[in-house]
Amino acid sequence: SQEKYNVTSYDTMTATIITLEAFAGMWINAFIVSVLCIAWVKKKSFNSNEKILLFLGCCRFWYLCVTWVYSFLLIIYPWCFRVHPILKLFAVLQNFLNSSSLWVSAFLYVFYCIKIANFRHIIFTYLKVKIDRMVPWLLWGSVLLSLVISILVLNVTDRTLYNNSKPTTVGNFWKQSIKMDGHFFPIFFVTGFGFTTAFTAVILSALLLLFSLWRHKRKMQTSSVKDLSVDAHIKAMKYILSFFFLYSINFICLVLTLIYATKKPNRGTFLILVFLYAFPVVHSLILIFSNPKLEKALLRTLSCVKCKVC
Repeated sequence: SQEKYNVTSYDTMTATIITLEAFAGMWINAFIVSVLCIAWVKKKSFNSNEKILLFLGCCRFWYLCVTWVYSFLLIIYPWCFRVHPILKLFAVLQNFLNSSSLWVSAFLYVFYCIKIANFRHIIFTYLKVKIDRMVPWLLWGSVLLSLVISILVLNVTDRTLYNNSKPTTVGNFWKQSIKMDGHFFPIFFVTGFGFTTAFTAVILSALLLLFSLWRHKRKMQTSSVKDLSVDAHIKAMKYILSFFFLYSINFICLVLTLIYATKKPNRGTFLILVFLYAFPVVHSLILIFSNPKLEKALLRTLSCVKCKVC
């Protein structure tokens, strides 16, 4: 029928777009991880910025990989999700990896703010001295927090989804509406609180860093001494604004996923997913071009590929 044809075409388009985004994101984040690991083997040391980028790249690579497998099975073999542990496994893995990458990316903003911004407050000075020692603990803390949220997701998925959903056929399994249940509210509250906390940290860090860079640039431009770092500060401000813009869109999409979590999939939810899966790709690209070491490695790799093709 025409309805079945439209559903099939829509599903195919969805799978194609998600596949392109997932493979692009996996390649970019695998590149970041490989460059940092090679540098680590050569130098036998890792600075704090590289630790954060390495952890973030690993989380995003596996998140996009799991997401692609989930989407592929959902389109091609939807009946496999009738097996009880499979859906719970994907729900826990996706939530854990997405939550970890969200917290680490927010922490990356805080790290840049503490390292780059110049304030004379005693707390800020203390954090600037101690931040390198705090990085491993904060990374492990993000893992622990994501694990707690994932356990809650596992519990809610087990008690609510399979108890309240009433699938009829394989084709209609993912088109039914799930009844709003009291068990959903704890996970919505915890997840929403996590999103809001991370976004608040990004907002404060971005504003403080932009104010510090703008004040320093204005001071250097009005002084008689020429500061060669003015251009670098202006470039850093542009990257921070782009980070903030992308993170704002991602935060809005994450909130919308909570709002539409118990509704039928539609074109609106499809657009939300497209933006969510595009965020790790675009943000990782910006991270590459804002890091001189990663940027040189990427340009060198692309030039080698171009020479081989030609």
